[in-house]
Amino acid sequence: MPVSIRAIAASTFAASVCLFAAPSQAQLATHKDLTYNIARLIVEGAIADCAGRGYAASAVVVDRAGETIVAMRGDGAGPHTMENARRKAYTANSFKQLTTAYAKKYADGDKTVLQQVTLPNVIAIGGGVPIKVGNEVIGAAGLSGSPGIDEECVNGGLAKVADQLK
Repeated sequence: MPVSIRAIAASTFAASVCLFAAPSQAQLATHKDLTYNIARLIVEGAIADCAGRGYAASAVVVDRAGETIVAMRGDGAGPHTMENARRKAYTANSFKQLTTAYAKKYADGDKTVLQQVTLPNVIAIGGGVPIKVGNEVIGAAGLSGSPGIDEECVNGGLAKVADQLK
């Protein structure tokens, strides 16, 4: 039985569809993200830690994209503390380092940092801490309102969820 042109065309088309529909070897990235509940516990813990030391503070947690998940102003905290805390968290997340280290680079005249601080939301003041799972930064927390112990207060909040950040 002779093979028709139509049959050849159909089989060629089917073969090319299979070729293009074959599964790709590319893999999607998998990662952990902060949840609202974990972010809330960090912020509440950080504010409570600072309050226990006698300071009224605000705290913010941002996700891996630098977007705010939770922001809280503690009783009696100054109005500027909320924005400072957010910018500290944003900076720690963006540059994947403590903002105390970032502020030192700024104070030392690091040319890159001197340019980076001109970006919106970047601030070179201690009190921002990257939140990590292993070596991966999944967000950051920032606190403002205590004289020089903002980072310690953030670490107090992070201690509340340390077992969940593994």
